[in-house]
Amino acid sequence: METIVISNKKISYKNFLSFLKGPVKVSISKSSKKRIDKAYTHLCSALDAGTTIYGVNTGFGKLSNISINKGDQERLQINLVKSHTSGIGKPLDLGIVRIILFLKILTYSKGYSGVSLSLVNRLILYLNKDILPFIPQKGSVGASGDLAPLGHMAVTLIGEGKVFYKGKLVQTNTVLKKLRLKPIKLMPKEGLSLINGTQVCTAIAIKACLDGENILKIADIAGALSVENSLASRKVFKKNIHLLKEHPGQKHSAKNVFAILSQSQIVSSHSNCGKVQDPYSFRCIPHIHGACRDTFYGAVKLIDREINSVSDNPVIMDDGSIMNSGHFHGEHIAHALDMMGISFSEIGAISERRCHFFMKGINRGIPPFLAKKPGLESGYMIAHVTATALVSENKTLSHPASVDSLPTSGGQEDIVSMAPWAGYKLFHIQENVCNIMAIEMLVAGAANNIISKNLNPGKGTAPVLKILNQHCKYDLGDRPLSSEIRNIVKLIISGDLLSNVSKSINLE
Repeated sequence: METIVISNKKISYKNFLSFLKGPVKVSISKSSKKRIDKAYTHLCSALDAGTTIYGVNTGFGKLSNISINKGDQERLQINLVKSHTSGIGKPLDLGIVRIILFLKILTYSKGYSGVSLSLVNRLILYLNKDILPFIPQKGSVGASGDLAPLGHMAVTLIGEGKVFYKGKLVQTNTVLKKLRLKPIKLMPKEGLSLINGTQVCTAIAIKACLDGENILKIADIAGALSVENSLASRKVFKKNIHLLKEHPGQKHSAKNVFAILSQSQIVSSHSNCGKVQDPYSFRCIPHIHGACRDTFYGAVKLIDREINSVSDNPVIMDDGSIMNSGHFHGEHIAHALDMMGISFSEIGAISERRCHFFMKGINRGIPPFLAKKPGLESGYMIAHVTATALVSENKTLSHPASVDSLPTSGGQEDIVSMAPWAGYKLFHIQENVCNIMAIEMLVAGAANNIISKNLNPGKGTAPVLKILNQHCKYDLGDRPLSSEIRNIVKLIISGDLLSNVSKSINLE
């Protein structure tokens, strides 16, 4: 396993795929260690000089006007961590927890937090030993840091709370004893620094980005499959038409669909049919998928910038001065996630419309609902109804979380981002979209079996149809479809479907 070295080199969401798959190994560069030590020295010097430092020798939030005696300052950090361990709900995905730990180390490595190197080393040890804190999903409003979730991370460092270790959820202290480790002693500001930051919502956003790239490519595959098997036109995806637009996502989507349908006998079989135009959900795939792509990659830029930013408060500047700001606020992440939510909802919406087109029946031999014996059989009528139900869910879920806010901390934290909720909504939307696209492909595959089974499909649709015919019992007519939909969804989420197509076509 290759060790990931944390330095001042900028990274992208793409660098985190391995974190979602399993344990990772990390280390920190010598220059990062020097920056961490320098900031810690500046903080200690400021304390020795009697400087008032928020959250170190004062209370927190609305209580920041209360001074804390030197003898109580160590207890202050412990109390902070314990009181913030107040999240609820199911545990975060362990891959996301790995990313959270890494992002916390990454922000410390920049040398503006004032934490000790021993704290950073313990976080590195957690990652390298795959000791993953139990972090519940709910409790953060995405401002003043992801306070409650990060509280659950921080409390394990002082030997409390629970961690996942070797596949089991156990008391932290049990694992520490087994590894002959002692809980760490929190130094000045370390409790505050651990709970301040956007690491939770940023980790959620990273997973959404990695899942999203796959979904965008699958959307073009599903769209191409429907174009081919509804006997719609391939000509509208030609490169020269789309050069007239300046949107890169549109060009990429058009290129993908055109390439997927290359060498298709099904497409060439109706080249002189005389049909003038197809419905928008077919003809405008590049425009709609393209807009979703461009919005997605615009959001990605915001997320990548946050990954490489300092997210803490207060911060220790290079000259030793201590500054207060709001670098723990998740507004950029909230906006990015909300924009992606809208984009993926639209991917689902256009997929459902293409599915609807098949339901009406197509004059060239496709009966209503693709039923073998319409009337006696219902065909794919209710599979389509399921898709419409999910599209309607997404319409509600895509309402922006970032436009909502409730003041917290007695009004001191008076406008918050709601970034974590924006992320959880997006996960739900993405899951729905995978199901909607699976239904579209199920239906398009049924159309192929009805009218085009004896014609060679496109270079990119051939592997998809091969997979569909392995998992879908098209010859049986009416049958329970849920398991077939689930199997297609698994192939989408695992990346297997995309991998099979990518062997034949280089998708953008």
